[in-house]
Amino acid sequence: MDGAVDAFKKELAGLRTGRAATSLLEPITVEVYGNRVPLNQVGTIGVPEPRLITVQVWDAARSRRRRRRFATPGLGLNPQTEGQTIRVPIPDLSQERRQELAKVAHKYAEHARVAVRNVRRDGMEAMKKAEKKGDISQDD
Repeated sequence: MDGAVDAFKKELAGLRTGRAATSLLEPITVEVYGNRVPLNQVGTIGVPEPRLITVQVWDAARSRRRRRRFATPGLGLNPQTEGQTIRVPIPDLSQERRQELAKVAHKYAEHARVAVRNVRRDGMEAMKKAEKKGDISQDD
């Protein structure tokens, strides 16, 4: 159950709520020397202002490819490259986007509820089997 709750917290942290947070960039992976690695392993992610995320890339030659990765429609972010630094301004949320975020958060919550129910059901079945075998008593 703790795993389901932790996964739910991570999913919620990844929602773009209009305020800059390093967790917004956690799902991004980039290709480096033939391997896909998380963005935080190829640069330093920082939040200098409430509406700005900066990524200080350690390898400047690869920053253009990373910039294109940010521009994917799923994130809705438009990065700006300045040498080894990628600036990602976070735009204000519109009413339509807020409603979409509420729907996504509700979906995440429902998935977490189902996961907790499944864990609980599996635990109850294991307890009933152990009781039938005689490993534990009804009081236990």
